[in-house]
Amino acid sequence: MGFMEQRARHAFPKKGLCRIAIAVFTGFVAACTHSVPSHAQTIRIEATTKSVDWNAVALAGGHVFVSGPRWTGFSGSAVGLLTKSKEIEPFPDADWNGWKPGQDATHRFVSVNALHVASDGTLWVVDTGTPSFGGPTVPRGAKLVRIDPATGHVLRIYPLGPKIAQAGSYIDDIRFNKTHAYLTDAGKAALIVLDIKTGQARRVLDNDVSTRARTDRPIVMDGHVLENGPHQPLLVNVDPLEVSPDGKWLYFGPLEGPWFRIPTALLDDPDVSSTDLSAAVQPWADLPPIGGSAMDTAGNLYFTNLKDDGVYRRDVSGKITRLLSDSRLHWADAPCLAPDGRLWLPIAQLDRLPMFHQGHSRSHQPFLLVSIDLNAD
Repeated sequence: MGFMEQRARHAFPKKGLCRIAIAVFTGFVAACTHSVPSHAQTIRIEATTKSVDWNAVALAGGHVFVSGPRWTGFSGSAVGLLTKSKEIEPFPDADWNGWKPGQDATHRFVSVNALHVASDGTLWVVDTGTPSFGGPTVPRGAKLVRIDPATGHVLRIYPLGPKIAQAGSYIDDIRFNKTHAYLTDAGKAALIVLDIKTGQARRVLDNDVSTRARTDRPIVMDGHVLENGPHQPLLVNVDPLEVSPDGKWLYFGPLEGPWFRIPTALLDDPDVSSTDLSAAVQPWADLPPIGGSAMDTAGNLYFTNLKDDGVYRRDVSGKITRLLSDSRLHWADAPCLAPDGRLWLPIAQLDRLPMFHQGHSRSHQPFLLVSIDLNAD
């Protein structure tokens, strides 16, 4: 889940690339309506909690890690290790999870929005640095933290200074491609390219048509448009992203869709101009508002459809199949593919938070962490 855009609500331009993209995309609703559900899937509850509104899960080194952003109002660990007894222990330790307003944030988590495991098995933590909903980034708060999942040793901290995590930014999610990492800024509509070796980061596609949320694609849940204020549909800029198995393409889009793609070779080259980068963006898939996604080594994309509490698969041919729909999967957020063929899903219920209902929570307790067996398909 990305940043809840509260400021400018940009309409999609009426000319240029946007018009071309709209013409190319086919409606997702029609695709979903005619998709054939696969064999029945069984949901397995892996853990429950009342202390963390988890929106991320990662499996690394034989361990299960979870996290949730501070602005949800829950007081549990920003990053937790799920123990064998299903308790949540602060990871890598209590100090990293003990940030308080006014404290230095260099070696503490402020508000974690994503976890992801790199190809070398290390755990990466995306700290937005924004403790309040739609609020400013605290000094030295926005960062990436690379951790050895087996020992909890912090291997490296990648600061995202004010030139990268700008006023209004919400650093959302991360994917990897050899010596580069790509991140989405769901607050200020941009991609971030990180050179993992040097630690240098660059903003690209700033406020591009491909990174901005569109006003004509509302998030509909429980039969209602999710609003950020009276008659103000919630808009979330570029949020989900995936790298193709061959590493040649980055797929990305606003939470509300649609998705685009761009060659990673161009993203990785700092000498490519912003104009040329924008021109290289291509329409890829007309996906609906989603909670999160995961891509397997064959290029199949798994995503959660917010509208129908569903889990879907888009195969490499573009065919979309609904795997299941279940009311317990309400705002299933960023999924994680396990080596045994199970898809893990943290159930965040973000639309039921008090901030969307005049201060009254509609969350169903406890929060669930579930998995489904993709091999049963």
